[in-house]
Amino acid sequence: MQNLGKVLLVITLSLQWVWSASVEATVSSTEVVSGNAVQLRIKAVGDDAKFPDIQMIDGHNVEGMHSGSSSSYSYINGKMKSEHATTKTLTFTPTKNMIIPSYEIQIDGKNYKTQPIEIKMVRSNALTGQNNGMFSLQMQANKNKVMVGESFMVTVYFSLKNGVRLSQEVQYAQPTFPGFIVTDGGEQNAYIKGNYQVQEVRYILTAQEEGNFTVGPASAKIGLADRSRRDIFGMTFGTKWKQTASNSLEIEVLPKVKESDLVGDFTVDTTIDSQEVKANKPVNLTVKIEGKGNLENFEFPKYEIAGVTVYSDEAKVENSVVDGELYSTYSKSFAFISEEDFTIPVRSFSMLTPKEHEIKDLNVKSYDVIIKNANTASSNTNSEQTHGVVQTKMEELPKTKEMIVEKQVEVKSIAWWMLAAAFVLGVLFTLVLKWASSFKIRKTSPYKESEALKLLYAHMSEDTEVEEMVRRLYARKNGDKTVEIDKKILKEMVERFR
Repeated sequence: MQNLGKVLLVITLSLQWVWSASVEATVSSTEVVSGNAVQLRIKAVGDDAKFPDIQMIDGHNVEGMHSGSSSSYSYINGKMKSEHATTKTLTFTPTKNMIIPSYEIQIDGKNYKTQPIEIKMVRSNALTGQNNGMFSLQMQANKNKVMVGESFMVTVYFSLKNGVRLSQEVQYAQPTFPGFIVTDGGEQNAYIKGNYQVQEVRYILTAQEEGNFTVGPASAKIGLADRSRRDIFGMTFGTKWKQTASNSLEIEVLPKVKESDLVGDFTVDTTIDSQEVKANKPVNLTVKIEGKGNLENFEFPKYEIAGVTVYSDEAKVENSVVDGELYSTYSKSFAFISEEDFTIPVRSFSMLTPKEHEIKDLNVKSYDVIIKNANTASSNTNSEQTHGVVQTKMEELPKTKEMIVEKQVEVKSIAWWMLAAAFVLGVLFTLVLKWASSFKIRKTSPYKESEALKLLYAHMSEDTEVEEMVRRLYARKNGDKTVEIDKKILKEMVERFR
């Protein structure tokens, strides 16, 4: 045992002597096609490694992060070697030539630095027009220079020569759009142009940050019958695939000349159903914004009014393409409930017009709401006191006399076999009821609270219980898990208004 302890001590000392700390940074590729991601892998060898908090790499957001650790042992030239490594992998998508900077890693109390790494952007090596004019892909943009927040259209044209018979469906891969929000470009046009069938695929892009960006390329594969492969009947059964790719597009995104909430040309319209309601009855306000530009990411400012409960639905955004321009419609509804008079305040947001570079204000005007007193009982009492007559008691109703009648029942003796037969029939009847109940259709599942909320919301003013249920459903929808809903009562209400 003493010899074993000496051997372990020698091994431990040799591990400590051979081991040395180090750090290394590598990338998945130093040459990147636009739109493809890069993985930066930083490996630190040592027992205790501390990495910096890396959120951006040379101006590019870190899209993913993964950490891991490993230990390895080896016996080389009579010496035992141990290595404990901690690895952090960062994923990002470069949009231009860049240099990954040097990062400082602390290992066992000492600082170590990685080497900078240069990344170059290269074009796709897929060839365009390599199929002798049989088919092709071309990509065009209606603008090559835009502002942050401005929208423009990119169109991919797929042309297939007349008379070409395809054995498989066309396999199409859309372009890559780093730095842009992408919206479907609407209806796709198909037509004949010269000796080609042309299919258009449209995309609406909205710039998110300034810089120079590359869009594309799109790619497509067509399957043709392989005439070199035939079955015993002389029919071709193989497919030969041919591939092509489109050009890329260089887009310059300029910073906003002025800060604004929206970029485009929009108008605002509001409607309110009433400005005079009873206490605790909803006042419904609908805001509609529409015009040229993108409203996908717009957030309407919240209403916060003292003493007023405010409900709102999720905003609905619809897009359409007119003459190559994106048009958006944004609509959002609010319900205000109060016991006293209140004012819906003004809401304002700014808009930057792309052509004139002017800032304009869009306003949702203010509304004064009057709450009518619905306490009719109180008003009746006041009226009676004014006339000097107050009713203090009701006339007594005549008492109903109670008459007791003694009923005589004649009891005859019952044979024992009749009791036994009744008992057997009772057991059989119980079994039949249980058997029949097993064939009953299961009750339908409880109503979804979201569906019930939409149905009951329209009937709030008809019943105070319905109004209270709507309040509870809204509270649960907004995340208040402490509110409980009686499923039985909810079902009865829904059935009443179906």
